Amino acid sequence: MCSRCPWAETSLMMQEYHDKEWGIVHTDDTYLFEMLTLEGAQAGLSWQIILNKRQAYRDAFHHFDVAVCARLTNQEIEEIRLNHSVVKHKLKLYSVRSNAQSFQNIQREFGSFSTYIWSFSPPIKNNWQSPTEVPSQTALSSIISKDLKQRGFKFIGPTIVYSFMQAIGMVNDHLLTCDFRNCTSV
Repeated sequence: MCSRCPWAETSLMMQEYHDKEWGIVHTDDTYLFEMLTLEGAQAGLSWQIILNKRQAYRDAFHHFDVAVCARLTNQEIEEIRLNHSVVKHKLKLYSVRSNAQSFQNIQREFGSFSTYIWSFSPPIKNNWQSPTEVPSQTALSSIISKDLKQRGFKFIGPTIVYSFMQAIGMVNDHLLTCDFRNCTSV
């Protein structure tokens, strides 16, 4: 049996996410857009709720094809809100389109969103012994959040950005006792 970070023991879905994605370096722009979208949707909710709805988000938002999401009409977003099992928060749903547009602007400027986001820091590996030591935000997540907001992103505060950083492996916050601590790339 594997030793995991305690938060991952709540369900098989959380275990799979923890074991195969969280804290592992990701550089694919589609995956980065997916995680940015899901982390924004999670604001005020549990990650378990979002993982339960992940496939619905993939279906609704064309597997996070950023070009398609950037062109969504108001009517299409309303249809998503009414007909898909996503978080129904209107502003969060509309932010997918505006964030996709901002994401594309970054891709044009930097060549990829990955190049942009990874320019802030190489992967950071923390040495936490207890879940209570893991911060909800850092000075770096505040800097990135501020930059993203200036570029037009929504639902992108420092706490959301820190969760995003954990999701894409920019920050590895697996506890010292976690067997998955040294899994660093996909």
